[in-house]
Amino acid sequence: MGGAMLEGWIDQNIKPNNIVVIDPSTDNLEKAKALGCRGFSSPLLIEQGYVPDAIIFAVKPQVIADVMDHYRAYTDKGALVISIAAGTRIEKFAQQLGENVPIIRTMPNTPAAIRQGMMVSCANALVSGEQKKLCDLLMEAIGATAWVDQEQDIDRVTGLSGSGPAYVFYMIEAMTAAGVAAGLSEELSTLLAKTTVAGAGQLAISSAENVSTLRENVTSPNGTTAAGLSVLMDEDGLKPLMEKTVAAAVQRSKELG
Repeated sequence: MGGAMLEGWIDQNIKPNNIVVIDPSTDNLEKAKALGCRGFSSPLLIEQGYVPDAIIFAVKPQVIADVMDHYRAYTDKGALVISIAAGTRIEKFAQQLGENVPIIRTMPNTPAAIRQGMMVSCANALVSGEQKKLCDLLMEAIGATAWVDQEQDIDRVTGLSGSGPAYVFYMIEAMTAAGVAAGLSEELSTLLAKTTVAGAGQLAISSAENVSTLRENVTSPNGTTAAGLSVLMDEDGLKPLMEKTVAAAVQRSKELG
């Protein structure tokens, strides 16, 4: 995700030499330097006096606590903190980086890799309007953005859009298997499933009509689509299953926090 953001920023004409990348991975640093960024294996190697506008934590939640303390020198000087670490609460950052630090917690998803991500953010009371604009500038480089007022909503966002791409990928798997079971080749079934999901998603985004209307438009009475939907829309069909799916992911997000 960090790599996707980096490439998106540069594509949006943020000057690479204004970006400092910290990563213990030599390969990742070489990629960053090849793009024109400055790269270091540790923040301790950055020259004294450097003050970033924002620090973006794009690391696994399992290691975030070990990483944070190294950046206290910058937050003490007013740097904005933006985190995409799943499950790590704003309070945790404030405890380690300072109670007076402006902090934004953002939940992205993997389509950011192709600039089609969904990034939802929540800010503490210390974040200014200009800092929110900066966050939007950075996140819009890799997709769409939205804000929530309550941090507890980030858990709900995680269950829906954060984990959501995996649900869609599994749906493509299931549609492919169903096509094979119906007698099509796996190659053709995969192509049909992928392009149908991608096309329907793009139509839903592009159309001025709501998705219920789009569904009704393609459903002729007593036709083939109506027959298929009668299974998906059964009382034990897709809707209650999706509710349980999202609820399970939301609960896990709360547990991680």
